[in-house]
Amino acid sequence: MYKFSSALNYSSELHHSIAITLLPGIGYRTARKIIRETGSAQQFFKELKSGRVRRDSFPSDLVKQSLSFAEREIEQFEKHKIRALHLDEPEFPRRINACDDGPIVLYTKGEMDLNSARCIAIVGTRNATSYGIRATEELVEHIARYKGSVISGLAYGIDTAAHRAANEMGVQNVGVVAHGLDKLYPSSNATLARKMERFGGLVSDFKIGTLPDRTNFPMRNRIIAGLCDATIVVEAGTKGGALITAKMANAYNRDVFAVPGRHSDAYSSGCNLLVRNNEAAILASASDLAWHLGWEEPELFEKKTTGAAQVKLDENETLLLSLIRKGVNSLDTICDAVDLQHHMISAALLSLEFKKLVRSLPGKTWEATGNG
Repeated sequence: MYKFSSALNYSSELHHSIAITLLPGIGYRTARKIIRETGSAQQFFKELKSGRVRRDSFPSDLVKQSLSFAEREIEQFEKHKIRALHLDEPEFPRRINACDDGPIVLYTKGEMDLNSARCIAIVGTRNATSYGIRATEELVEHIARYKGSVISGLAYGIDTAAHRAANEMGVQNVGVVAHGLDKLYPSSNATLARKMERFGGLVSDFKIGTLPDRTNFPMRNRIIAGLCDATIVVEAGTKGGALITAKMANAYNRDVFAVPGRHSDAYSSGCNLLVRNNEAAILASASDLAWHLGWEEPELFEKKTTGAAQVKLDENETLLLSLIRKGVNSLDTICDAVDLQHHMISAALLSLEFKKLVRSLPGKTWEATGNG
């Protein structure tokens, strides 16, 4: 495990590794090939300067620009509390090194061990149901018993459920994001992300200033799959990021599991499809995970508790919880009763469900649980 250190301590190899990724026409596979053939990123630039590498492929002005940009990138690390790892560092994740399209530089924020013994990705739909949330919490608790690490994508829904459960149970908790680490998307998960940094944190292969564009998410998903021994899809439709992550995990020869659901449930259709197509093993219960992966018996694990501290609610959550307790409990009646946009209502309802203050029922209705 490592902590953030000053940019002044960064090596020339990191500087040149970042610069390689900025040269035109160099993708992930080419960058790795260059370093394999020359021995290091720094050596590649030396050979480029001496003429042993064809200069017409990389004009000198572009080479200078890439080196200058990389230097400015490193200068910003301390401001944003970012650490970057190049692939020859011992802390660089060895599982990523086994992926031919893996990055040669990873940006991190927090305290984490990316080479911990047991790393499991939990992914799924942004529209998580109560069934999916409970299944996710059970999986995280089981992973915690075996001192494992949880990896997910910090998105709404199943990702958020996995990260929150990992925080509560003291599990190393890593979120892989689709943008530079100078920002956070979605912003509503900012508090969650800060808590994750105590034992885990954020990972990205996108440079500072990169926005969370739609095209970045499939690339982000390959990092999730590459960091892990196994990927578990909890709930998913037949299209979307969770199935992309499962496909990439299969391509990396990693284990893929799917939590089954009823054939009539829209957000179990993707899981059932993976099982039907032999792209995932069925995971009927959390306890099956250790059996599939051959994990040894767990050490004594005592789930961390937070005592009887009062759950904090924002203004929207307080309003919706009050309505549900009064019997205004269907999505339509809630929308009619409040002056909030639909996505804000959905986010508040999901947050109340995460906090175990309401539970969803058939027909897009909710009831208060009596816990708050």
